[in-house]
Formats: sequence, structure tokens, C-alpha cells
Amino acid sequence: MDTTMNTVTNRVMPKIGDMAPDFEAVTTMGKIQFSDYAPDQWVVLFSHPADFTPVCTTELTGFAKRKAEFDALNTALLGLSIDSVHAHLGWIQNVRQNTGVLFDFPIIADIDMKVAKLYGMLQPNESETAAVRAVFIIDPYKRIRLIMYYPMNVGRNMDEILRTLQALQVSDQYQVALPLDWKSGDKVIVPPPRTVEEMNKRLEDKTLEKVDFYLAKKDLN
Repeated sequence: MDTTMNTVTNRVMPKIGDMAPDFEAVTTMGKIQFSDYAPDQWVVLFSHPADFTPVCTTELTGFAKRKAEFDALNTALLGLSIDSVHAHLGWIQNVRQNTGVLFDFPIIADIDMKVAKLYGMLQPNESETAAVRAVFIIDPYKRIRLIMYYPMNVGRNMDEILRTLQALQVSDQYQVALPLDWKSGDKVIVPPPRTVEEMNKRLEDKTLEKVDFYLAKKDLN
């Protein structure tokens, strides 16, 4: 078995719960320092393999068309690919001319692959020179809360990105967990009891939908 490893795979990749690695980058809306970007907001940082490609065009068009939904969730969008800012701008204008959709969010020009390497967006078995379709949901404290990786030939699901973003925010606000397929308006899971006294109170609570004492749901309304 070949035991050699690419240097990129040896790099420690960010994990859920880590502080998001800081970086400075040139974007289509000017230079940014990530630690100062979108203060007091959530951030969805996402990468795409290349400009002027079909799947990427559908994806960034999807982000642009639903930007108002991210805005409503106090969330800033930040794209990335290993292309120059000139390529980004040309692609933005091309898509606007052909579809009327403007990519109204910054896209990082990661020519030196610095940010892609920091975030593990380069997956050598897919490509060593293009980022896979990564999604990082980062909270206002710049902590990574969710990571999704998609291969280069499969587009993302925008509904799922928005669903998980909202689920994280609801979980934080109400200190609850979210069940399978949860969506806004569904019941949430209350934390399990930690003592016999709490367990007995749970069993007597008629306001909860209980499968058993350890699995109980409630409405947020």
C-alpha cells in the first residue's frame, strides 16, 4: 500500500468547534481581514472549483438569488475560488449579462491557495489546484459550527444550507436540539434530564410530546 501523503493532507484541517482560521484576502469587494469581516454576524464561507464553469454558475446564482434569506438570518456570504479577481469580475459580469443575476457578495481571489489550504478546501484525490465545494457556517464569535464538503461534480443543496443555519441559531437561542429533518415551525427536542428529580418532573409534564423521559419534544411558540 502506498503510504506517501500529500503535504496538504498532512495539514491540520479545521474542525467543528474550532475558531475559524484568520486570513487577509483580496475579494471582489476589496481587501478583507476575516477576523474583522461581518462583525456580530454569522458567516457562510463557501468555495467553488472555478469561475466560468457550469455547476459553479448554478451554485453562486443560487446564493445570489437567496441572499435576502441569509440577510434575514443575520448572515454574511463569502465565496472563494482559486481564480484571480479579474476572472471573478469577468464571470460576475458574464452571469449578470446572461441571467440578470448579480453575485452581490465578496468572492475571495485565492490565487496562492492560502485560504483554501487553511480550511482544507483542497482535496488531493479530487484536485490539487482547485477547491472542492466546501461550506463553513461560522458564528458571530468566529467559531466554526458546521462543515459540509461536496465533490466537484455535485452541486450543493441551498435549502439544506439555510435549514442548518437556522437550526444552529434556534439551538443557540433556545438551548434545544433539533430532530431529524427539522425545519422552522417544527417541534424541538428539550435537553434530557440530568437528575432523578428532573426525570420525575419530565414524566409529569403534560405539555411535552414524550416518546420516553429521555426523548421529549415541544413547540417553541
